[in-house]
Amino acid sequence: METPDRDPQLWHLARQRAKFQAGLFTFLFVNAILWAVWAFTGRESNPIPWPLWVTFFWGIGVVARGLRAYTSFGCANLSEREYEKLVRQQRTELR
Repeated sequence: METPDRDPQLWHLARQRAKFQAGLFTFLFVNAILWAVWAFTGRESNPIPWPLWVTFFWGIGVVARGLRAYTSFGCANLSEREYEKLVRQQRTELR
């Protein structure tokens, strides 16, 4: 089967978004299990729920991956913007 010609940047972006969506599903599923375990076991022993730590720190990573996938904060986008800036500077210097 032949693969159609793809725009490499769009293909990379699509892969990033698919990975983010899979990671988000995993995050939600695992955290639901952790919170359920905490709820059905001895939760009175500690005032701070232990799944909070997992949810918080893993959540930071999920948010970072989402920002890279859906906004212009990714390294490729920063490189592209910097390149465009240098091209504009070079054009103005040549005039």
